[in-house]
Amino acid sequence: MRHHRSFLRLRLILLVLHGYVGWRLLAGLSLGIWSDIVVGGYLLISALLIPWVVRVTWLNGRWFAWPVALMTGMFSFLLQLTLIRDVLLAVGSLLAAPRASIIAGSAWGVLAGTLVLSVYALWQARRVPRVVDVSVPLAGLPATLEGFVIVQLSDLHIGPTIKRGHLQRIVERVNALRPDLVAITGDLTDGRVAELEADVAPLANLNARHGTFCVTGNHEYYSEAEAWVSAFRRLGMHVLINECDYVEHQGATLAVAGITDLSAGYYVPSHRSDAGLAAHGIPPGITRVLLAHQPNSAPAAAEAGFELQLSGHTHGGQMWPWSLLARRANHFLAGLGKQGGMWVYTSRGTGYWGPPMRFGAPSEITRIRLTAA
Repeated sequence: MRHHRSFLRLRLILLVLHGYVGWRLLAGLSLGIWSDIVVGGYLLISALLIPWVVRVTWLNGRWFAWPVALMTGMFSFLLQLTLIRDVLLAVGSLLAAPRASIIAGSAWGVLAGTLVLSVYALWQARRVPRVVDVSVPLAGLPATLEGFVIVQLSDLHIGPTIKRGHLQRIVERVNALRPDLVAITGDLTDGRVAELEADVAPLANLNARHGTFCVTGNHEYYSEAEAWVSAFRRLGMHVLINECDYVEHQGATLAVAGITDLSAGYYVPSHRSDAGLAAHGIPPGITRVLLAHQPNSAPAAAEAGFELQLSGHTHGGQMWPWSLLARRANHFLAGLGKQGGMWVYTSRGTGYWGPPMRFGAPSEITRIRLTAA
């Protein structure tokens, strides 16, 4: 019932915001009655469809998944530019009444700007992610682990608009980096196994010297996390559920641990996130790396004695200015930071969620090199 009320509240808010955009722009565009009906109809359809972007399982396999996703991103830019236009017109009116040509030109400018920004953001999201190189200095790192390469993927969000072909291009880029180990830090999927198993299949082709390790993110728990854990293991990945595995590399040992998402216990009680359990039994003196979907797991991870935590979840905000809200919700938004004596690297994500767009937060494949401090 509470979820239903939230969905209705979102619909109401979107109807109001779309109404505001129509009210502010249509008069300035001066398109005529039939054009006003077409534009007004589009805004109404957008307001009614955008809430469905959060129902990702319902969108999987449906032809209108792409239109709904694109409308969501385009409206974000349309709303922002309309607000900016109104502020500029208000400031200008303090000096002189704005001329009709300025009102019309600025309205058309909002539409043109929305189109240009949407195309750019779409390209940013759909291109094969860039490779970001990061060196992490670790005290006491064995000499034979110097230069050990971990390639991190995060937030792939295989679902309504990210399919097998896009994932295959990402896998090929990762394999070209010849990593020692691949780490996937959660939110691999958006939907059920039966809907997406064929689309995630390219993950079986990841080629790393010591294999692929992954942890669950919050989105796995929105569908069927336990079924996904089994599916990932069938693909040959090491899924870490509050546990640790060991990698033997040229005579040195690296402890690679993983914890479930911070929300996991709400959906599957046995999956309650526990960094202490993941660290239990690791012999002293061994370099410890933790995979944790949310960077907010860092305090518990540092207390458990890990030296490096790899996370995702934030998408770096994905689209400005929503990154400002993401920064408030996460102590680490993107890049390399520190929690006490532990390094935390937060990926901006390899895929995207919702609108197939990124603005100010490009997707990434992260190549992490361990170095001696």
